[in-house]
Amino acid sequence: MYKAYKFRMYPNKEQREKLNQNLGSSRFVYNYYLNKKNETYKKDGISLSLGDLKRDLPRLQIEYPWLKDVDGCVIRTSLEDLDKAYLNFLKKQNGFPKYKKKSFHEKYRTVCIRGNYKETSYANIRVDLQRGVIKLPKIDEIKIRGYRTLKDFSYKIINATVEMVASRYYVSVCVEEENPNIRVIPRKIVAVDLGVKDLVITSDGIKYKAMEKMLTYEKKIKGLNRALSRSVKGSRNRGKLIIKIERVYQKLRNMRKYHIHLITSKLVKENDIIVTEDLNVQKMIEEGKKKHFAKYLINSSLSEIIRQIEYKSEWYGKRHYKVNRYYASSQICNHCGYKNSEIKDLNIRKWTCVECKCENDRDINASLNLLDMGVKYYMENYI
Repeated sequence: MYKAYKFRMYPNKEQREKLNQNLGSSRFVYNYYLNKKNETYKKDGISLSLGDLKRDLPRLQIEYPWLKDVDGCVIRTSLEDLDKAYLNFLKKQNGFPKYKKKSFHEKYRTVCIRGNYKETSYANIRVDLQRGVIKLPKIDEIKIRGYRTLKDFSYKIINATVEMVASRYYVSVCVEEENPNIRVIPRKIVAVDLGVKDLVITSDGIKYKAMEKMLTYEKKIKGLNRALSRSVKGSRNRGKLIIKIERVYQKLRNMRKYHIHLITSKLVKENDIIVTEDLNVQKMIEEGKKKHFAKYLINSSLSEIIRQIEYKSEWYGKRHYKVNRYYASSQICNHCGYKNSEIKDLNIRKWTCVECKCENDRDINASLNLLDMGVKYYMENYI
């Protein structure tokens, strides 16, 4: 089982230069071989493989000697990211790979290499929480901060991703932990319906609202963008404004992520079976653009909620079931099972069943129907 621990780094001037050099080298190698793959395919009709690109690296390092001063893992992982981008394009999961540009938000990844020498084990990536430092390849120990309750870091490190956001540096350390494979005996089940105004609606009748403070940050971003449009291109003030905008976006992302973590952790810890709907969020956003509510769907981060519930259920030995996305959970009356196809309109929040005359809240009714499906899935797997 893999986990990631993210720390804020406080590098000195010399370490900043080395980190920026790694970021620039990763971007350069990615763009260089993206261009080479495109030209080779247009000219000869041959698609260069990942192995072909890695075999060409020594030639590139001779042509550009400054690449030898950079961590070699950074360059190789950049090629792996390029190859993955092409594979995702062929699988129709993403668009065609684009060139990376120098910006205030960049990152690179390096791999942890371990070995033994004279009965002494070593690793090129080390985290020492007692001293509050991290050792990265070809960079001295950098001060870090984060996880005040974590006293020891004796995990097996797989890789580290360094990220620069608005002149601030972060590192995400991916570690491997043993999965206890403890399967909790189910005693409580909950179904979750996801929305926009009310972010999460449970079958217990609890509604978790979306963050209202997001509007404050959106107004701030709007004002900064207005000031940015009046600034002179290439000026220092314009650069300062871009950093301010990026930091507000970062606060917005962190706030949204923290809010979602609180909700998903509470749901997984308090329940043994969690039932959600298998949503096609991308299609929902495309349809939402026509009806002018795509922005609210993006801010809701529905995919992130489902993803967190999924991996947290695996961590704690809980069960997570996904109901088919074509199941009409909002249209079926939970009391009598009558399907009312006339309430597809999302503006209808409450409706009365034609058959049993029961009043239904759209979201709670949907979560109760998902709950019934979750019990059915559990009984089928249990038997």
